[in-house]
Amino acid sequence: MTECRKCMQKEYQTECRKWMQKKYRGDVTAFLSLIFILLVTFIGGMMESASIQVAKNYRRTDTDRAMECVFAEYQKELLEEYDIFALDGSYETGHYAEENVTDRLEYYGQGGLEHKIEKIQFLTDNGCSAFLGQVSIFMEHKYGVDAVKDMLGTASVWGQQGERAEEYAKEEDSWKIHMDELLEENESELPEEDNPIAHIGQLKKSPILTLVLPGDQNVSEKRTDGLEMLEKRNRSHGYGRFPDAADENGKLSSLLFGEYLSDHFSDFTDTGHMGALDYELEYILAGKDSDRENLESVVRKILILRFVPNYAYIQTDSAMRAEAEAAAVTLCTLLAVPAITEAAAQGILLAWAYGESIMDLRSLLKGNRVPLVKSKESWQLQFSKLLTLGTDEDHSEGKDHENGLEYSEYLRILLFLSEKNTAALRTLGIMEQNIRKIHGQAYFRADLCISRMEVRSVCRLRRGIRYQFRTYYGYC
Repeated sequence: MTECRKCMQKEYQTECRKWMQKKYRGDVTAFLSLIFILLVTFIGGMMESASIQVAKNYRRTDTDRAMECVFAEYQKELLEEYDIFALDGSYETGHYAEENVTDRLEYYGQGGLEHKIEKIQFLTDNGCSAFLGQVSIFMEHKYGVDAVKDMLGTASVWGQQGERAEEYAKEEDSWKIHMDELLEENESELPEEDNPIAHIGQLKKSPILTLVLPGDQNVSEKRTDGLEMLEKRNRSHGYGRFPDAADENGKLSSLLFGEYLSDHFSDFTDTGHMGALDYELEYILAGKDSDRENLESVVRKILILRFVPNYAYIQTDSAMRAEAEAAAVTLCTLLAVPAITEAAAQGILLAWAYGESIMDLRSLLKGNRVPLVKSKESWQLQFSKLLTLGTDEDHSEGKDHENGLEYSEYLRILLFLSEKNTAALRTLGIMEQNIRKIHGQAYFRADLCISRMEVRSVCRLRRGIRYQFRTYYGYC
């Protein structure tokens, strides 16, 4: 009986063991099946994700390529003549429409993409910042930043000249008021005869070009329609804002811009120009409708610029001051008022400095050089010839000084002192007129020239997935 029980227990244990082994195998099989299913699902998900990402990358690459192809259609004449990249946003129609650009994107890109321009910048936007940025990059590449920085010392002197010109103008006004008050108090008048002050006063009322132009030099009579010039007409504007790099050195940027203008545009001393205006730099500085008006305006600016060092020097030359004082005594003999005599001496110095400035302009417009700072050796106008200046007896011509500056270099000074954004707008205006006239592209408009653009693109991938992304491209 005992043996039978032992056999039954042994058999029971064996059966239990078999049952447990069978159950364990089933659980392991189910667990492994679940793991396998999860692994296959994970791999499938990874493959699907990679496939979608590849599809996205293809769409981005297609759009990048399309953008590059569109911007490769830059305005050729603008680059060849002025070293500026820009895309004609009107596509030779003279009118901007977004479809002009998006149609080209679709032409160069893959199908199934919808493009919307979210940001666009023309050359004239934000104070012509895109244009000025390209100019700065081009000039830095051409000359090197270090080479241009060496010129900053000279440029600082130009800035001081401009500031002193304003001070001397105020001083001259103060002298006039003081002189008038003295004469009124003493109920007196200065004689008109042999009076250099009165003579120069009359010359100031005369057309400046008749006083300074060489006799054999003709003035261009070209004109433009002022209302059609870029500065004065209604301009197109882009939309959206792009981050512009801060102007870290305003003087350096102005100097680079001035050098660019001198390299690419003509002035009074150049010949054989076929553009809309002959005196392009003068237009950029003055913004008038005709060559004559622009030249006259610039000549007057140089006259003021030259008056500063001339008046500064004449006050330090004791011999010249003595001549002026002697002339004042002679002029005021009948008045017998010392204060008037002293004021007249100062007025004669002012008149003499102005006369010297006229002589300087004759030198410059003749192609000669005039030093920025005067000395006894470089002074041109003798006091004895001051009264005949601008009369039929005047046959004086300007001299050439080896270490002086030419007319074009004085224009550089004026460009450096001018308001950069206004000069940039006028520059683009003269570019526009030249491309229209010389190259026959009457549709061309600088305010439709695209410099930068950002596009939002939307595409539909498989299984209804909608993917959108932005693409940027710019010339600077």
